[in-house]
Amino acid sequence: MSITCFIRYEIDPFQRDAFKAYAKNWGQIIPRCGGHLIGYFLPYEGTNNIAWGLIAFDSLATYEAYRARLKSDQGGHANFTMAQEKKFILKEERSFVEVVDGTLGVESIYPWSVL
Repeated sequence: MSITCFIRYEIDPFQRDAFKAYAKNWGQIIPRCGGHLIGYFLPYEGTNNIAWGLIAFDSLATYEAYRARLKSDQGGHANFTMAQEKKFILKEERSFVEVVDGTLGVESIYPWSVL
């Protein structure tokens, strides 16, 4: 995958479960519409109102085709509607990034199990 859409969400921390359901729904919708879902991430410790979603595409043209399919997808429409009705997403920002070769998925060589 050549580019990744990095979505930063400001969420209502009191509606964490609603955002979690929203993210899980995308797990079916995004691949069906042509995106490669890397994952959604909820805050675990520290800041409690920032979440992320990462979706990879071969190109910006592939992303545009995905967006067009998403607009006509019933599940996608229902998920967007649920988010608007429950108002658990306060702000959303999108950036498009590319991976630096040799830095993604590099495994540790340290024998952590020895500790």
